[in-house]
Amino acid sequence: MALIIKSNIRKTVKELDKENSISSVADEVERALERKVEEVLIDAIKRAKANGRRTLQARDL
Repeated sequence: MALIIKSNIRKTVKELDKENSISSVADEVERALERKVEEVLIDAIKRAKANGRRTLQARDL
């Protein structure tokens, strides 16, 4: 699954790091974010199913 793109991570870190103290992003950050997103989506799917819905909604997150 390719939801997370490393170049977007770098760009976002640069935007969020107001002091410019982070100079690079390790490859493992991309993989860790992929796992986190998958966990969030799995939980959201369970919540939608528990509520009898077939549509995943923001409130499920």
